[in-house]
Amino acid sequence: MPEEASSLPSCATVVALEGKTIYIVGTAHVSAQSVQDVRDTVAAVRPDTIAIELCAPRYQGMVKKAAWQQTNLFQVIRQGKATFLLAQLAMQSFYRRLGKHLEVEPGAEMLAGASCAEETGARLELIDRRIDITLKRVWRHLGLWPRLKLFGVMAEALLRSDEIEEKDIEALKKQDQLEALMGEMGQAFPEIKKRLIDERDVYLAQKLRDAPGERIVAVVGAGHVPGMLKAIRESRPLADLESLPPLSRWSKIWPWLIPAGVLALMAWGFIQGGAERGVDSIAIWVGVTGTLGALGAVAAWAHPLAVLSAFLAAPITTLHPALAAGWFAGLVQAWIRPPSVADFESLPQALESVRGFVRNPVVRILLVVVTTNIGASIGTFVAIPWIASR
Repeated sequence: MPEEASSLPSCATVVALEGKTIYIVGTAHVSAQSVQDVRDTVAAVRPDTIAIELCAPRYQGMVKKAAWQQTNLFQVIRQGKATFLLAQLAMQSFYRRLGKHLEVEPGAEMLAGASCAEETGARLELIDRRIDITLKRVWRHLGLWPRLKLFGVMAEALLRSDEIEEKDIEALKKQDQLEALMGEMGQAFPEIKKRLIDERDVYLAQKLRDAPGERIVAVVGAGHVPGMLKAIRESRPLADLESLPPLSRWSKIWPWLIPAGVLALMAWGFIQGGAERGVDSIAIWVGVTGTLGALGAVAAWAHPLAVLSAFLAAPITTLHPALAAGWFAGLVQAWIRPPSVADFESLPQALESVRGFVRNPVVRILLVVVTTNIGASIGTFVAIPWIASR
């Protein structure tokens, strides 16, 4: 055991590997004590390398406050990334409001690690997987109902953040409570836990194995420490964890089965019931998908023309897997009420309250995309049995 181990904070775990010693500091992401723990560990260890649980895009977003001003919302919508960006903003909103309540900058312990690296001349390593890859791997393995359930949990987290006190955050660094928390998440969202927690435990551990230097201080969320300790003894390739799994043949086919089935039902209506029955089936499809798509846009306080575009687009886009009604509604919303530079500049402050979050024009556009898509999807599953029953 290294001599300096006795002077380390209780949240630091020492791991001896071939040719290097790693000091893993388990932190809470919004905690003044965690910032001090990082600084105390660096002072005691005097490391060659400081590794932090951030990827390059997240690190740049934290150190370059003007990064949001470069976001091209039209491109985000066209590339189908609105949901991922909104999810990222929702979590940032949760942490920023929690941090404001505790007077601690979210991610301050990570920035403290980066600051210590600059002050001491240690090498800085960003060891987390890219956030976009993580979110896409999570999303790709979720069905419609788990996705809706996840949105509900995120909304609840946003509304309940003020109830969490500093003593509750520090309590999360106790291993028994962490294991209970991870167990609950695994039961409710097993696929999310696997992609968001378990995979990243392995990824973070391997990045530490590959990191240069004989003495390494790693700053990671306390919830990752148990999994990292299990994975760090064995070398594993990262290629599989850095790529998106290829779509299976079935996953490429089934999105087309729904529109094919709908068109077949409509055709059968014409054959069995004549023109009147066939027209009724078309009217049901247009009315239900269009109305629920439009209601989704209304739920995000979209402009009336964006609501209209959602109504017109939903009956068509729900019959084409490569299109989404929310894209059209979001683009119309962005065209009619384009966010200004000031809206992007105020985004960090907007994330500090629920009111500011939902009223920011940038977030509003993303909400229009997501809620319209949800409404149109629900409309699909309402209209199909209605048409079939006739």
